[in-house]
Amino acid sequence: MANDVSELKQKIENNLNDDSKPWAPILKYLEEVSGLNRTNIFWGFVAFVGLWLAFGLAGQLICNFIGIVYPAYASVHAIESRAINDDTKWLTYWVVFSIFSLIEYFADFIVGWFSLYWLIKSVFFLWLMIPTDLNGSLMIYKNVIKPYFLQYHETVDKACSAVQAKASEIIEHKNK
Repeated sequence: MANDVSELKQKIENNLNDDSKPWAPILKYLEEVSGLNRTNIFWGFVAFVGLWLAFGLAGQLICNFIGIVYPAYASVHAIESRAINDDTKWLTYWVVFSIFSLIEYFADFIVGWFSLYWLIKSVFFLWLMIPTDLNGSLMIYKNVIKPYFLQYHETVDKACSAVQAKASEIIEHKNK
C-alpha cells in the first residue's frame, strides 16, 4: 500500500510538471507570482477545496465538478486513444458512478443531516478515479457489481426482451 501511495504521489508530480497538460500555463503563472512550486500550489488548492466543501457554499456544485468534469475529459481522451485499458477504466468509473447516483437519489434525505457529505462524496469520487491498483471503481465493480451482474443478467435480459417484443407488438398494432 505504501508503494501505491508513493506511485500516486509520483504520478501527481509528473502530471503537475507536464507542460502539455491544460493546467500547465495556470500553474506556471501561479509559480511566477507566488514564488511557490507547483506541488505546493496544488496541495494548497486541494486543502482550500476540501475546506470549502466542508464549510462553504455550493458544495454540491464543486463535488459534481470533481465527479463529472474531469472524468468526462479523461473519458474523451480514452475514446480518442488507441489503448483499450483506459477505455475500460473510465467505462467502469461511469458504471459505478451511475449506480452510486441511483442509490443516492433514494437516500437524498441523508444529505441534510450530514454536514461533511459533499467533502466525503468528493473524496469518494477521487478514490473512484485513482490511477493505481487502489482504484475504487475497479474494486467496487469486481467485488460488488460484477457478481450481482453475473447472477442476474439472464433474468434481466429476458425481461428486457419481453418488454421490447411487447412494445414492438403495440407499435405494429397501432400502425395498422
